Formats: sequence, C-alpha cells, structure tokens
Amino acid sequence: MNFGNYHFANPEFFWLLVLIPILVIWYYFKHRTIFVPLKFSSLEGFQRTKPNLKVRLRHLPFALRLLALVFFIIALARPQTSSSEREIETEGIDIVITLDISGSMLAEDFKPNRLEAAKRITEKFIDARKNDRIGLVIFSAKSFTQCPITIDHAVLKNLLKQIKSGLIEDGTAIGMGLATAVDRLKDSKAKSRVVILITDGINNTGIISPLTAAELAKNFGIRVYTIGVGTIGKAPYPFQTPFGIQYMNVDVEIDEPLLKDIATATGGKYFRATDNKSLEKIYNEIDSMEKTKIKQTVFTLFTDKHFPFVLAGALILLLEILLRLLVFRKIP
Repeated sequence: MNFGNYHFANPEFFWLLVLIPILVIWYYFKHRTIFVPLKFSSLEGFQRTKPNLKVRLRHLPFALRLLALVFFIIALARPQTSSSEREIETEGIDIVITLDISGSMLAEDFKPNRLEAAKRITEKFIDARKNDRIGLVIFSAKSFTQCPITIDHAVLKNLLKQIKSGLIEDGTAIGMGLATAVDRLKDSKAKSRVVILITDGINNTGIISPLTAAELAKNFGIRVYTIGVGTIGKAPYPFQTPFGIQYMNVDVEIDEPLLKDIATATGGKYFRATDNKSLEKIYNEIDSMEKTKIKQTVFTLFTDKHFPFVLAGALILLLEILLRLLVFRKIP
C-alpha cells in the first residue's frame, strides 16, 4: 500500500482505525451519563458567567488519546520509504566463488583455520569488486548454491559469514562444486564469466567428475581459477577427545595436477596458498582480471520509518496523561 512517499508493509493494521469512531461514540454516551442535567428556577444568575478556557478544553485529553492511537496504528502498519528501480551501465564481470567446506578445512595451518581464513579474505575480495555480480557455491560431499550471483554484496557477505563446516555431509566433491558454479553462470549475459574454486583436498566423491565439470565450463566459455589451500607437508588438525581438543599433525594432500588441468582446460590459472598472506595475494592477482560493461537493474531497498510515529504517539500520550493528572484533574 502506498501513500505519498510512504509504502506500508502491513496495511491490514489500518483496520484498527475503526476503533476511533467507536471510541468517540463511547465517550459521548459516557459523558452524558456523568454530566446529568440540573433544574433551576431561573438562569438569571448564570447569564453573565462564561465558561473559562479549562472548561472549553475539557475534551482535549480524550482527543489527544485518540491522536496517539492513530500514530501507533500507523507505526504498526510499518511505513517505509518508497523504493526506486533504475538501469545502470557498470564495469564488471560475473563471478562465482566455490568454497570447499569439508572437515579438513578446519586445519589450522591458516589462522584461525583454513575455512575462516578463506571466508575473511573472500569478504575483502568482494569489497574490492564493487561493480561485479558475485555468487557463492559451497561443497563437501555434495554442493549447493549459498547465494546466486548478485550485485547486492551486503546480502552476499551475510550469507558468506553463515558458512561453517558440517552444513553438508563430509567429503570432497570438486566436480559437483564446479558443476553447480557452472550452472549458475551458464545463462549469464556477461562477456566475462569466472569461477574461483577453493579446495584443500582430493576429489573423493560426487556423481560428476572434476574434468567433466571443467569441460562443461569450457563449453560455456567460463574460466576457472583454482586455488589449493594448505601448507607444504603437515598441518595441525583439531580432534575432539574426552579430554578436550587435541591436535594432531596430518598430511596435506591436494590434487594439484587435477586443479592445474581444470584451470588450463578453461583458460584460467592454478594457485597454491600456504598461509593467509599468500591467499590474499592470490585474490589480489585475480582482482586484476579484465572488466566488461554490463547493464544492471538496481533496486533501492525499503527503509522502515515507523520510529517517528511511535515517538510522536508516545509524546502525545505523555502530554495527555500530564494534562489529565495536573490540569483537568477531577475530584471524585
């Protein structure tokens, strides 16, 4: 529902306005009951007497109470500023970040661990690509789209923060993760389409092989940048025991030949990140990719404006209470 510059998210609360005439009628009959007529033999003594201001304004507290109720009803209807829609031409590419969330991503050769380091550095990358549409795919034994490609980076970053290991059955299905990312980009109209695939393991499950997914990416003209995360040699990994968290050094196993083949087949590049700093450098290098002009439809989000109405209603109600207790106080 729209009224002037306001849009109301819950206009059904305006039905409460029917209470206003009901309360007015109730007040009228109550007033008649309280103030009963008196009979006098002569009105001569009252003719020169005029009602003072207090008497004239005796209905003011009730009117203020009704006005406060109106403001509270408007606040319940959730007034919002109107949204706008416009089409703009911007520099950017379509990117899908594909992130491995398998259990091995909890290894702590990155700080605080591989997964959290990847999330933090990915967020910085998103902030640097203000004009790009970016999506997010996560995978372990299966894969799914955490966020479709969008220009709304606030929503994207919020969904990125919600990622944690254990959301999906454990495993490493690189082919499934890549295939899901390709599916998100295949219908994109952008001239340049890119997948950034981050993993720390070896493909060990999934119904689509990584090279088959790479062939699909190649056929759709999608470049894949692969990043293997993990130190060289062994990495400390936390294990839950009856005595608390214990650490054990585990071998770092990344299928680098496979990741190189995926990148080469699609015209991308393979990177190896061994710590937070090297991963950030890799993202900076990818950030230097070309850009192409694309058209975007930008929506202005609704902003709630209910607080001024709540404040106005509260102040009017406070004024009504003060007037009733101090100025129009009645003696029983």
